[in-house]
Amino acid sequence: MRIFSLLALLIILYFALRWFVKTPPERVARLLRQIGIAAVVILFIFLAATGRLHWLFALLASVVGILLAIARSLMPLLLRFAPTLYQFYQRHRFTQPPPEASVSGQTSTVQSHFLRMTLDHDSGEMDGEVLTGQFVGCRLSELEQEQLSQLFEECHRCDDDSAALLEAYLDRKYGDDWRGAEQASQQRSDHTAQDSHLTHKQAYEILGLEAGATHEQIVDAHRRLIQKLHPDRGGSTYLAAKINQAKDLLLEG
Repeated sequence: MRIFSLLALLIILYFALRWFVKTPPERVARLLRQIGIAAVVILFIFLAATGRLHWLFALLASVVGILLAIARSLMPLLLRFAPTLYQFYQRHRFTQPPPEASVSGQTSTVQSHFLRMTLDHDSGEMDGEVLTGQFVGCRLSELEQEQLSQLFEECHRCDDDSAALLEAYLDRKYGDDWRGAEQASQQRSDHTAQDSHLTHKQAYEILGLEAGATHEQIVDAHRRLIQKLHPDRGGSTYLAAKINQAKDLLLEG
């Protein structure tokens, strides 16, 4: 009988191991959970039927008592170091760089006399709103190329910053095709944006950040924007200079 029992056990173990190897892990885990729950229920019923249920409650009471004793002995130590632990948590929480999902949807804003230009950080798309002049209230994306050329001439006569912003938008949208014969014979504007005064609020808007952003956030925003707008990558000299100026201003002060 012992030999037959041993052989039966080996056969059961063989088929169980074979099933375990061929079955997906999530199905094995689900079955093991079900077997565990069933075992606990059967054990509870058995202890209740045999009058030994008080042993289980006694064991649980012992475990709870041990845990309470440990907690009571550690409580003075925890209370002593609680302020230090809280300060460490706060410092770690606010110095953590934001996750990638948090920068999604950020936009940068550059404003001049004629235009309020926005850049989407995710797509790199530019658009703007006309603040004054014959096309006031219009979005740049709503204007035809001929209307944009008229707006550029108006900006070029009145405000160099506005002309540089619109030039960056037109270059990004049309390349050099938008330039007329007279403009094609002239060199492209090369604004450095260093002469115009920039406030801290404007600098935050250019980098698409909230006031009080950390050093790491400023550097990260500058890196992402300059990768999209650097002149060597087909971007705008004027906007790249604005981004550099905003970063330098915020890091200095």
